[in-house]
Amino acid sequence: MNLPNLLTISRIIAIPVIIWLVFIDHYVARQVAFILYVIACLTDYLDGYLARKMNIVSDLGRMLDPIADKLLVGTLLIAFAYTGEFSQQQTWLAIAIMFREIAVAGLREYLGNAQITVHVSKLAKYKTTVQLVALATFMVVPLVPNVESAANGLMWLAALLTVYTGYEYFAGAWPKLTDKTVAK
Repeated sequence: MNLPNLLTISRIIAIPVIIWLVFIDHYVARQVAFILYVIACLTDYLDGYLARKMNIVSDLGRMLDPIADKLLVGTLLIAFAYTGEFSQQQTWLAIAIMFREIAVAGLREYLGNAQITVHVSKLAKYKTTVQLVALATFMVVPLVPNVESAANGLMWLAALLTVYTGYEYFAGAWPKLTDKTVAK
């Protein structure tokens, strides 16, 4: 266990607390949820930075970090759809995001079993950042007047980047997916 992995685990532990505070539907609870969310998002950057800086990149960290990201994004998408904070259109965008995230995780698992590594693209890293910022903006909609349009625009951008990077991964992996020697 090392500091970067502890930061990733703390991000995972914070998720149920953030969701619980969102469900409370109270001004102060939303403020605390937002603060915890921002801290969780910062640990996403910090854990990777420290792992590289301290030269303690680990298999556990490489596995947990994307899981923590997907749990943070996915649970908030579900929470906002559940509470009605998402319109029907935004819920469809959330479904597209979840569909891609699960499909790419399955692709990585499938190719990993064939000893093929799928590296994270630079655009996919930006995609995660846009997802996190879009959700942060949605989180403050009840707190800050006139931010809903920005939240909606960021949600569209997040969904488009998410779907596009999913397409990139599958297009790049297609030769491996159709290779009969890999499919064994």
